[in-house]
This record gives sequence, structure tokens and C-alpha cells, in this order.
Amino acid sequence: QLQFVESGGGLVQPGGSLRLSCTASGFSLDDDNIGWFRQAPGGKDREGLLCISTGGGTTTYADSVKGRFTISRDSAKNSVYLQMNSLKPEDTGVYYCVPQCGPSASGDVGWGQGTQVTVSS
Repeated sequence: QLQFVESGGGLVQPGGSLRLSCTASGFSLDDDNIGWFRQAPGGKDREGLLCISTGGGTTTYADSVKGRFTISRDSAKNSVYLQMNSLKPEDTGVYYCVPQCGPSASGDVGWGQGTQVTVSS
């Protein structure tokens, strides 16, 4: 059964950094494009942030994270990472990784539990 697991979230002060990790059981993350999405508080729609392709190319969809967030892959660990720097309170939300890329989510892509990021002083 395909299952994505996100980790690495937590409480961080504005200006701080976090690195989120994404792993999957029963699935090689090298075999598909992987996207990081964020759902802001209040049940808003999930927003696509960044994507890493099977070839290693990256795309940033959200202007709000350009220059601050980066995505990377470690094939040996079957993991995809989201490095988040210069965090702002508006980065607060639940972060998900899925085998889909784009500025918004479409269809049922098998969302995991996500990992909560809270940016607050």
C-alpha cells in the first residue's frame, strides 16, 4: 500500500529554519515527480509549493516561498526534503508531499498525515 510520511515539522521562531522530510513505503520516490504542498490554518485549499522531477529538476510554484524554500532528493534514502529558511508566520500550516506537482492539488493523490509547521514568537 502506497503511503507517504512527512516529518520534521515543529514550532520555530520567525526567521528560523526547518527541514522537512518525505519518505514512502512501497514506492520509490525516484519514479515520479514529487511535490510539496501546504494547507494553511482554517481548512484552506492545499497550495502547491515546489516540485522535483524524476530528472532532478525543480520548480517553484508559490511566489511566497521563492528564495527561501528549496526541494531536494536523496535516492539512497528514498527521501525528498523541503529546506525552509527565513520562515515567516504566514508559513504556518500542514505540509504534505505527494506524487503530484502544480500550484494546486487535483484529484485524490493519497494524502498522508502531513507535518505541522508553526512559525511564531
